[in-house]
Amino acid sequence: MTESQQARAVRLRELHKDGVLVLPNAWDAGSAALIARAGVAAIATTSGGVSWSQGKPDQQALSRDEMVEQVRRIAAAVELPVTADVEGGYGPTPEDVAATVEAVIAAGAVGINLEDSKPDFTLFTAEEQADRIRAARAAAERAGLPELVVNLRTDVFLFGIGEEAGRLDDVLARAAAYAEAGADGLFVPGLLDLAVIAELVKGQPLPVNVMAGPGAPTVAEFEAAGVRRVSVGTAVAQAAYTLAQRAAEELVTRGTYQELAGALDFGTVNGAFSR
Repeated sequence: MTESQQARAVRLRELHKDGVLVLPNAWDAGSAALIARAGVAAIATTSGGVSWSQGKPDQQALSRDEMVEQVRRIAAAVELPVTADVEGGYGPTPEDVAATVEAVIAAGAVGINLEDSKPDFTLFTAEEQADRIRAARAAAERAGLPELVVNLRTDVFLFGIGEEAGRLDDVLARAAAYAEAGADGLFVPGLLDLAVIAELVKGQPLPVNVMAGPGAPTVAEFEAAGVRRVSVGTAVAQAAYTLAQRAAEELVTRGTYQELAGALDFGTVNGAFSR
């Protein structure tokens, strides 16, 4: 374990204490390097973008080794703390989660997102997920990075689990169990209602992370509700791939290049990478 990786882990942890941490998610070394140039404080990966870059769909179709290799390239491309989206841990058992944590730490990551959902869109029980969190913490200790930031993603709202009226209570109960097991943050994609978010912030001890995008409240509005971390999931990757398709369609159908206007110049992009 290098001192620099430990320092980055501590820095990532500190970034959740005050204000709001904004994370436009990266999916490869190139996107990470350009996002870093935009002035972010840390880099977060997106499993969807990483999966697409490997020619596979999202939702745990990627293997652990494929994900880890991309994390390794991203961590090598930037000087910032890197937190890795490890989906559901690449296996259902605590041992699977432990193996994933050890691998991403070896690849240079200092944080993870760990989901409580399964590939069939059902959720682990709070008790099962707590066991998986404890395995992640123990693995980080063994790997020499006890400061690893474990951001626990719960998909109650994203997948519409249970009756709508009971979802907040479900998340609050899960948050209590996850915090006791050693989680450092609570990620609740699918929840954008500021009033409900404010209740969630006040009702449990973990820093809250939301997933935003077009039509969502602003970062400032989220911060006012008590949110400590805002990420955008696959949105930046989607925008990049959308531009690729639009530019290709324009070139093929009209023979023009307007979709490419406004792009960063070659020197700027090329200069984002060290030799």
